[in-house]
Amino acid sequence: MSTLKMVDLYGQYSKIKSEIDSAIQQVIDSSAFIKGPQVNEFQSNLANYLKIKHVIACANGTDALQIALMALDLKPGDEVITPDFTFIATVEVISLLKLKPVLVDVDPTSFNIDPDKVRKAITKNTRAILPVHLYGLCSNMKELLAIARENNLFAVEDNAQALGGTYNDGQLKGKAGTLGTIGCTSFFPSKNLGCFGDGGALMTNDDALAEKIRCIANHGAKVKYYNDEVGVNSRLDTIQAAILDVKLKYIDQYITNRQKAANYYTDRLNDFENIEIPVIPDYSDHVFHQYTIKYTGDRDGLKKYLSELGIPTMIYYPVPIHAQKAFQVRGSFPITEMLTKTVLSLPMHTELTADQQDYICDKIETFIRK
Repeated sequence: MSTLKMVDLYGQYSKIKSEIDSAIQQVIDSSAFIKGPQVNEFQSNLANYLKIKHVIACANGTDALQIALMALDLKPGDEVITPDFTFIATVEVISLLKLKPVLVDVDPTSFNIDPDKVRKAITKNTRAILPVHLYGLCSNMKELLAIARENNLFAVEDNAQALGGTYNDGQLKGKAGTLGTIGCTSFFPSKNLGCFGDGGALMTNDDALAEKIRCIANHGAKVKYYNDEVGVNSRLDTIQAAILDVKLKYIDQYITNRQKAANYYTDRLNDFENIEIPVIPDYSDHVFHQYTIKYTGDRDGLKKYLSELGIPTMIYYPVPIHAQKAFQVRGSFPITEMLTKTVLSLPMHTELTADQQDYICDKIETFIRK
């Protein structure tokens, strides 16, 4: 049994090594390390893949979220509704811009923001909804966009974990991250489309917004040394763009591999006591950035047991946003609090084998039956 990894980045790289190495060498040979032609090529190719007009690359997924909110001209005190069950970056950027994060609970089966809770959280100061497509599953965008239209709100998608996923409820159809006002994603190495460092991007069909996003990401300048507004310095370097452009050709294959591995887990774990497997709704596929179970037994004991056997697992996320020292928000979030005590993400990547999954599932079964 080879060493088990949460994400096998080297295994994925080894299969396309010659292409990646060649792409990197071309950038080195040109010495165009910043804003080289590969950046525009990758942006164009990703836009074509997503079937969206504009992709604007930036330095990382957190910057993408911040730039998106800056581009919407929100004012200090404006409220942005977002889930309590998410990575800190989603809420961090709201607070950094002096906006007010309004946390709401999530759905217990999809782990995504609950539209009914969103409706109840709207006030006269609400300006935007920021759903997170957690673990690789798109949020219920039909309901969220209806709420946004009814209340004249922006919808900004945190699509860091679901790039390549497709939403289709029979009426609304499109790639995750392309359905709202602006979509944001991350190219952190472990993502479904990951580079060899940090990277991110924003997506929109709005021409004026795209121009403003490009300006903000470039120190607020459309022309060098002529700064129209206060912006940031956030760009995807050329080497990372070249790597991503190679890997973009394989993204659907990567997604298929993840879905195959997820189905294998599901078949093996479906009848295990106290385990709830991921639920996939009718309106979206699932690209399985993570395969996350709920275990209502001794979750921490199971995690420790698997670790001792060389099986890595992760808890995404152990502390609700409302309970973080940086925020400490009052409110009722029973689903989020339940999830922080029960979720466990198993190894999930494009190189996962059936033998490895059998070993993982066998050991889970052994623990449960002890």
